[in-house]
Amino acid sequence: MKNTLPMTLLVELDDIAVFQTAAFCASEYVDVDKGGCESNQLLYQKQHQASYGELNLGLHVNDHASAVLDNRMRVLAAINEQLSEQKNLPIHSVPVKALHWVNQVHGNHIHDIDATALSMVPMAADAMVSNQGSVGLAIMTADCVPIVFYQPATEQIAAIHAGWQGLACGVIKATAERFSDSGQIMAWIGVCISQENYEVGSQVRDKLLAGCIENSSLATDALSYFDERYVIASATSNSGALSTADTISDNAPANANKIKINLPKIAADQLIAAGIVVCNQSSIPCSYADGSYYSYRRQTHLQQPATGRMALIITRSASI
Repeated sequence: MKNTLPMTLLVELDDIAVFQTAAFCASEYVDVDKGGCESNQLLYQKQHQASYGELNLGLHVNDHASAVLDNRMRVLAAINEQLSEQKNLPIHSVPVKALHWVNQVHGNHIHDIDATALSMVPMAADAMVSNQGSVGLAIMTADCVPIVFYQPATEQIAAIHAGWQGLACGVIKATAERFSDSGQIMAWIGVCISQENYEVGSQVRDKLLAGCIENSSLATDALSYFDERYVIASATSNSGALSTADTISDNAPANANKIKINLPKIAADQLIAAGIVVCNQSSIPCSYADGSYYSYRRQTHLQQPATGRMALIITRSASI
C-alpha cells in the first residue's frame, strides 16, 4: 500500500521523524493566493458541507467520530509504511506503535505520556513529552502554532500547541523546562497562520505582551521593542468583511483597533530565548493563505459551519 494521504515528511534524524498533515493533496484545492477567498468560497459552496477535507484529525469539530478515528489510524499506518521504507525494514515492521493525542485547551499544562496510563479519554493539555521509543506525539491545529522538540542527547521528544494564549502563558518555556540540560534541544514549527492574515483587536496584543513579561518568555530587547518586532497596523481596506469576531482572538469587536500579530515569529523568539535551536523558521507555510491546509479563521470568514484539524507529528521509532 503506497501512502497517498496529504501528509509530508519534514525531517528524519536518528530515530526521529516529523510529519505535517494537510486537508487536501496539492491537486485537490483552490490556491487562495491565486484565486483569493472568493475562489475558496465557491469551492466550499459547491460542496454544500463543512470543510472537513480529506484528512480531518479533530474529534471536536462535529465530524463523524468513526471517520476521524479511521483517519488517525490511516496516518499511523502511513507513518509506519514510510518509515519502514526509508529504513529498509521488513514490510510488516511497526516502528511506531501508537500516536498520542490530547484535548487542547489553550493553556500551559504538559502531559508526560510516560508517567500516565493510557486512557480512552485524552488528557486536557497543550503539550506532551516522552522518552519512550515506538511512539508519536500529535498536535492538532487550524491556524495556531504547532511546535515539536527533539533532544539528541536524551532522545526526548515533545509536541506543543501554541496559539496566542499559549504563547502568553509560557507553554514553550514550560515544556523546555521538562528537558534536562544534557544537550541542545532542536525545534520545528509547523504550518500556522502568517502575520499578514492574523488580524485581531489590540487587546490581544496587550494580553500577549503582558503574558510574555510575566513568564519571562522573551529576551529583554524583544519585550522592549515588542510592537516593532511583532505588530503591524491593519490597513483600513482590510477591516471590512475579513474582520470577523474570532473566539480564539478574544472576541475582538468589529470596531476595535485592528492590528496584525506575527505569531510564528513570537514562537521562534520564545524558542531562542529558551536556548532552543529553531530548524525551519524561514519556511513556514500559512494555513490561511494556502487552501491545502485547514484554517479556523478562513472558516469563519467564509461562514462555514466547521472545518477540520491537521497535525504536526513527531515520532520516535523503536531502535533497530
